[in-house]
Amino acid sequence: MDLPAENVRSMKLIFATHNQHKVEEIQSAIGNQLKIISLREAGISQEIPEPHDTLRENALEKSRTIYLLSNGEDCFSEDTGLEVDSLRGEPGVRSARYAGEPVSFSRNIDKLLANMSHSTDRNARFRTVISLILNDQEYFFEGTCNGQILAERRGVGGFGYDPVFVPDGAAKSFSEMTMEEKNLFSHRKKAADKMILFLNQKILNT
Repeated sequence: MDLPAENVRSMKLIFATHNQHKVEEIQSAIGNQLKIISLREAGISQEIPEPHDTLRENALEKSRTIYLLSNGEDCFSEDTGLEVDSLRGEPGVRSARYAGEPVSFSRNIDKLLANMSHSTDRNARFRTVISLILNDQEYFFEGTCNGQILAERRGVGGFGYDPVFVPDGAAKSFSEMTMEEKNLFSHRKKAADKMILFLNQKILNT
């Protein structure tokens, strides 16, 4: 989605995450339409809490935290969860810490596959919620990717649960895809596209 507004391209937003994989994926999804400033580039090292029971509340907690730490700079955050039907929505908002502390996606995947070992229902979805704070106002954008959970890992790319997730309409797991291929299905890209469209319309309307 190439947007014409030059003002959007000149905008800079702090992305409220310390996860470099997420920074790279969001920047790839957005392309050159918006300059993403990582927390490292913004000089912020503080860990951001994720204490809530919903993706929306956690995303807002992170964006509000960075908004305060940056003295009111425009910023956004995202929270993503993997929701598995046969596990009644688990791991959901606890996706990053499914197997406990310290965070280990290898152990998270092991726990997920063990909990699904006797399940024939492999339906699942990734869901991303972006929280944007722009000119002191809060906005939300959501993206979803439906798919299936594999019985074993496939591929070495990506991060998180990517090795065991195949999006509907694809033959590869997220870990087997290039970034360009992943962006054809990505929940983060869908949410990011909505945010960019909103920013474009916001600027055109002002």
